[in-house]
Amino acid sequence: MRTVDPVKRQARRRHILDAATGLFAAKGYERTTTAEICKAAGISAGNLFHYFPNKRAIFLAVFDEEGDDEAERLAKARGADDPWQALMDLVDHLAAPATEPVVPALVMEAMVQAYRDPELEALLSRGNADEHAAIAALLTRAADDGLIDPELDPDSTATWITALIASVYTSAATSPGFDPADQLPTLRLILTRYLQAKPHSS
Repeated sequence: MRTVDPVKRQARRRHILDAATGLFAAKGYERTTTAEICKAAGISAGNLFHYFPNKRAIFLAVFDEEGDDEAERLAKARGADDPWQALMDLVDHLAAPATEPVVPALVMEAMVQAYRDPELEALLSRGNADEHAAIAALLTRAADDGLIDPELDPDSTATWITALIASVYTSAATSPGFDPADQLPTLRLILTRYLQAKPHSS
């Protein structure tokens, strides 16, 4: 019996997802066909369906493939020695993908499809909740350490931080003149001035 190399299998899955991601971002989920994904990935339909049963499974995997790595990153951030630096690093990490050409449009498409697909909506909501919880935990620790304004409610403040990060993606997707890479330092500055009760070098 032939054994399957898990490393090669994961690489092939990643190759298919990379090809599909560009199409989903450019054309949207509904207008992208499996035939186009096969052509972009340079594989046959039979080979595609060996890895994914249908187009919907591919779309879901685009947003779920890095789930374990992301959970580990959030856990590491929550346990960092310096909660302020960890918070700023986490904001950078969450906002940075907006600088990639296809990501903002892909995120907007996911938001549209989530209204029609409960499984996708649950997947995105779970990810958002995990990010919110990590930010709120770091805010609580930073306040306890006297690094930010202790009067700020961690949960409400985390909601505003995630909303600002989300606005980077929506602005990048809808405003041609908006350059996410240029705006990330401004986002960090806004948060620094909003959160800190006193000057604190980051």
